[in-house]
Amino acid sequence: MEQASSIGFLTEGTIWKRITSFALPIFLGNLFQQLYNTADSLIVGNFLGSNALAAVSSSGNLTFLLIGFLNGIAIGAGVVIARYFGARDAENMQRAIHTIVAFGLAASVAMTVIGVLLTPQILIWMDTPAAVMPNSVVYLKIYFMGSLGFVMYNVFVGILQAVGDSRHPLYYLIISSIINVVLDLVFIGVFHTGVEGAAVATAFSQLVSAVLCLIQLMRTREPYRVSLRKIRFDAIMLKQVIHLGLPSGVQNSIVALANVIVQANINSFGEMAMAGCGAFSKIEGFAFLPINSFSMALPTFIGQNIGAGKYERAAKGARFGILSSVILAEVIGMLILVFAPALTAAFESTPEVIQFGVERARTSAPFFCLLAYSHSMGAVMRGEGKPVVSMLVMMICWCVIRVSFLSLVIPLTNNIQFVYWAYPMTWLLSSIAFFVYYKKADRLHSFA
Repeated sequence: MEQASSIGFLTEGTIWKRITSFALPIFLGNLFQQLYNTADSLIVGNFLGSNALAAVSSSGNLTFLLIGFLNGIAIGAGVVIARYFGARDAENMQRAIHTIVAFGLAASVAMTVIGVLLTPQILIWMDTPAAVMPNSVVYLKIYFMGSLGFVMYNVFVGILQAVGDSRHPLYYLIISSIINVVLDLVFIGVFHTGVEGAAVATAFSQLVSAVLCLIQLMRTREPYRVSLRKIRFDAIMLKQVIHLGLPSGVQNSIVALANVIVQANINSFGEMAMAGCGAFSKIEGFAFLPINSFSMALPTFIGQNIGAGKYERAAKGARFGILSSVILAEVIGMLILVFAPALTAAFESTPEVIQFGVERARTSAPFFCLLAYSHSMGAVMRGEGKPVVSMLVMMICWCVIRVSFLSLVIPLTNNIQFVYWAYPMTWLLSSIAFFVYYKKADRLHSFA
């Protein structure tokens, strides 16, 4: 068995220091990504108005619906790679890496075709207002034409993070963020291109970050090096990746589908509601920073330690990650609660837009601790190779119950407050389900 380098190993050292040092670059990367997503909305809202802001902001759930499945497969690949890396099995790690790269290339082509063809019809199903429809169609079609960039970026980042390298993705994301903001200002502010300029800026900047990640993977001398000649499907590795990634992909897609339905309910309240809730979604993204950081760090930490046979270390790391994520998310939630009016006004100063954004913040922000707990528990299950439980909990709580609740209540009340409450209510239910599962399972739970 070929021995891998010790660089990137999370199987040694003080647990909290190793997780924190690994999660911090992920946090900073997520921060920069959120900043440039926010910059999109700020520039669009201030230069082009609430109609364009509604078109750009409301596209988030739809894009996640279509790419969430692929990202779930990439998560499964990351767990497979992390286990082989932890076990110092470079041969099988190479096979897994080149299989997921091949999968990403094939998926990029499929995503481009599906996204471009289905965008208009899906927007119709979402009850997108006629005034917003033209901008939404243009933005999303251009966005999906750049599928190669965002799909392969996620694949390459998954490989790097699986082997404990969270620094290089941060560097490349900073570069792409700067490119994105500069191009936004040039296309929209100088050349007055409209929402298509924002879409082109986003797609191009994501392609740049993907190319930079690929160069890093091709130039490294470590056993996780990518060689273009070796890119092919390996049946055994593809089966492992799908076994661990398919439930995560299904979970992402189902939750995103539920959110698309929620967005359709928001759309039914008009353009101002779309713009206000869209602005809040950008603000809310900052609360997701610690959640995403630990959700991405925990599967790698747990996967590497399981691969090395260090089950108790994996369990201790899981407990630290869950607690840290919950505390940080709640602190950010309280800050958003206090500053919601000013934060919403930064995107669009129309009083009605601000009102919608503030109402949404005051309903959701106090409960970000529940959101963090559910995401962290799902990450732990992915890392230990048991993603089906997470998929079932999220599917039932965040999809079936959330959609059923809105389908029953909104036609009767026509009150957008119930749309807001659908989120914390289902976060609470999923948190209870995860807590009960681990309370019952812990006596037999060994991470084996």
